[in-house]
Amino acid sequence: MRRFAVIALGLSVGVAWCQAPASEQNPVPEQQVVKPADAAAPATPVSVPVQKPPVPDQISMPTDKTIAGLQGRVLDFAQLSRDREDNANLEPPAPGETRVVFYGDSITDAWGRRSGKFFPGKPWINRGISGQTTQQMLIRFQQDVVHLKPVAVVILAGTNDVAGNTGPENLQMIQDNITSMVAIAKANNIRVVLASVLPAKKFNWNPDVQPAETIRTVNQWIEQYCAKEKLTFLNYYPALVDNEGGMKEDLAADKTVHPNDAGYAVMEPLAQAAVEKALK
Repeated sequence: MRRFAVIALGLSVGVAWCQAPASEQNPVPEQQVVKPADAAAPATPVSVPVQKPPVPDQISMPTDKTIAGLQGRVLDFAQLSRDREDNANLEPPAPGETRVVFYGDSITDAWGRRSGKFFPGKPWINRGISGQTTQQMLIRFQQDVVHLKPVAVVILAGTNDVAGNTGPENLQMIQDNITSMVAIAKANNIRVVLASVLPAKKFNWNPDVQPAETIRTVNQWIEQYCAKEKLTFLNYYPALVDNEGGMKEDLAADKTVHPNDAGYAVMEPLAQAAVEKALK
């Protein structure tokens, strides 16, 4: 029991701050074989100090609010419960159907739900979850992409890694998670469209991070990686960026990183062209 408590405590440092409360999560299906023991959960919150720096060449440090949120959410780190029921109710693709999964964080999640129009008339599926980092997206890639049997996936990820949403990261960690998702897609004959990270010069939820230069560096790597692996590169960045490395304010709902209707209107034809290129 003591060993399990240590494991649970360690996991608590890596969970997304934006996940729904445990009381609102769907339970894991009956076939689960491991259930957390009640005694493993401490009776009072446990404060875990963050080492500085905990990883070499880290690009961010989570806020106290982020850390507090992480410690309380060990049951569903990747938020697999979020779309489990919708996935189960989704019919297999019809013959000749070009199903495409758009996979990402809040920028994808909000597309057609809060702002913009999400490709009316197309059999394309939104599997974005707000606040997620690439490590969470990697965990749920099988459930939320592969099991849906798409012909292609559009991956937009990295913003929340730079922001430190699930703890400190370095660039290699982001690259490893993205390349792992691509490897899984290729192994399942799913064509990959890899998008640039959207521009941002600040994050409202973590103002200590100065992301503009890091995002440029991540995007340079994504473009080079796409060329090397013969993937379709979807470059949103030039159409959205201002002269300071942030998103143009008239395209952002929050004046920082989340597109508004006009922002998604800019992104839509770029995404559609990239998907069409990938499917040729």
